[in-house]
Amino acid sequence: MKKTLLLSMIAASALYSADVVLSPIAVEATTVTEVAQKAQTSADLAQALSDNVPAIDMSRRSAIANDILIRGQKRDNITVEVDGTKVYGACPNRMDPPVSHIVANQIDTVEVIEGPYDVTTFGTLSGGVKITTKKPSKDLKTSINLGFGSWNYRKFGATVSGGNDRIRLLVTASSESADQYHDGDSNTLSQQLDKYIETHPSVAGTAYQPEYKDMQAYKKKSAMAKAFIKTLDDQELRLSVTANRSDTVLYPNSKMDANYDDSNIYSVIYNIDNINKNYTNINIEYYHSDVDHPMGTDYRMSSYGTNPVMTNWLTTDMDGVKLKNTLEVAEYKVLIGLDASQRKWDGHYEKDHSAAAIGYKKSIDNAITDNRAIFAKVTKSFGAVTLEAGARYDDTSITNDSFNSNDYTALSANILGTYALNKENRLFFGLGQAYRVPDARELYFVSSMGNLVGTPDLDQVKNNEVDLGYEIDNDALKFKIKAFYSMLSDYIYIKKGVAVNAFSNIDATIYGGEMSASLYLNDDMTLDMGASYKRGKKDAPLAGQTGTNLADMAPLRGNVALNYEYARKSVATLEVRASDRWDQIDEENGEQVLAGWAILNAKVKHAVNKKFDLTIGMNNILNKTYAQSNTYADLTLITTGTDDIMLLNEPGRYFYTNLDFKF
Repeated sequence: MKKTLLLSMIAASALYSADVVLSPIAVEATTVTEVAQKAQTSADLAQALSDNVPAIDMSRRSAIANDILIRGQKRDNITVEVDGTKVYGACPNRMDPPVSHIVANQIDTVEVIEGPYDVTTFGTLSGGVKITTKKPSKDLKTSINLGFGSWNYRKFGATVSGGNDRIRLLVTASSESADQYHDGDSNTLSQQLDKYIETHPSVAGTAYQPEYKDMQAYKKKSAMAKAFIKTLDDQELRLSVTANRSDTVLYPNSKMDANYDDSNIYSVIYNIDNINKNYTNINIEYYHSDVDHPMGTDYRMSSYGTNPVMTNWLTTDMDGVKLKNTLEVAEYKVLIGLDASQRKWDGHYEKDHSAAAIGYKKSIDNAITDNRAIFAKVTKSFGAVTLEAGARYDDTSITNDSFNSNDYTALSANILGTYALNKENRLFFGLGQAYRVPDARELYFVSSMGNLVGTPDLDQVKNNEVDLGYEIDNDALKFKIKAFYSMLSDYIYIKKGVAVNAFSNIDATIYGGEMSASLYLNDDMTLDMGASYKRGKKDAPLAGQTGTNLADMAPLRGNVALNYEYARKSVATLEVRASDRWDQIDEENGEQVLAGWAILNAKVKHAVNKKFDLTIGMNNILNKTYAQSNTYADLTLITTGTDDIMLLNEPGRYFYTNLDFKF
């Protein structure tokens, strides 16, 4: 049972989203495997990661397409890659965060970088997510997943893979939809908004029109195709395309909803192994990603009757080339690479679906970010000690058609080390420095009223960080604890209520830690635990303010789960997830005190036979009403401007079942 639990889905107590495993972890990263095996309540990757990686919190934006924070850092402070393709969203209000452009049933593994320890990726300031999707197999394999849940949740997913010694193919597709979820007080998404309006009547225009109050929360379709072609011995051409289509996604505590989110990810990789004794691999990749995202007031009272529909329509495109060379020289493993990318981000406003009717106003005016970089990593073991050092030099330019351009250069570097005390115990550390440039929203965003919300002369952000930790892994216990201290220079921060140049550079500090453990009680039972804590402080208050608390610093949170393998590959799980009261807040910039909470979840996964698994579960069994995401002014949420911003509650009691077939 101990080995089964360690390598199976229950090692991380995945109850709310996908069955995942936390593999043995590196100093700077947590690897999550088997993400695609069971997407239980939705294919939302943000939920799966936040439930299983202590360093990650989820930002609740809707019933789907939610965002993630790594150690309190989000947006461009963290990076997201899919098979080496850097992915961005188009929405400045995070209706389409990067992790929403891939769904769980397409994923093989996810590597979560914790800290400034990835020199291969542009802009990994405080962390990152590296998603590896499924690879085609030579043997013919088919899997089908059906999911059903409360609030009319429906999911269908299928994957087919096969080939021969020359070519391997894979096709996967999925479709899911759901009505509006109910919180613990039985309020739907639109009813949560109505309740806010009851005490804040000045924002009545944000309510849903009568005919849309009970409309579907979202509908999402996704497909992925891959071809791996063996061209010569030890050489392979890898082709991949992913298409994601989301329609009418409701965002009740925002003023607009997503009419649709359409995204595409393409990559072409040529890989050569075993070039000679020392030159072990060369890998070159071209990638492209694009997102089309119109958001509008189509379903709100503000456009009811003869009132106009207002739209902010944004698009983004990313193109890049990356070359990686791997060498082994005198017991040193060396990686040397080149990286070049270009991101385009453009947006305009419309009135009644006409740009001319509003005077061709731009929200982001053809902003282009060009980056060129060289990077290197060296790894070497010295007995019980393993060291890895990395460095990256970036040259970046950002232009647009309305305001001044910006140029940035940066040298990032880090060193990671582990010391094996014995076969079961090890210590580890990390020291790192990384940079990220401002994005076009922070520099150039213009409101529908014509105000320049962005600040065109922002400096790039620098993170200097130290990480320390300890891990033990034996037949009775797997335990890891990690602490970090991050010093942020020129951190980009938004000030609430400022109409022009709302962003500024500040200095700040974030510190905290994470813990995860699995205790093997006997051959059939395992107790899994996880917890995280963080605090953030500004070096000085913003101009005209007095507080120094940094926003987005979720309080102490954790989970405890008891797993019982009552039959071979059949497991029953009971879990408690809890959070402390969130009272260390940046109230002057939109945050509010959130009550502590605890919820009870349960599930049973039963292996009917080798080809069929049945999962039945219930989340939030006690139907608790609670909110886990705060309201920092970095998001444009519904508010009167003087009172508390509208919170969005989490789902109440939720029943689900999944049927998984493998052939």
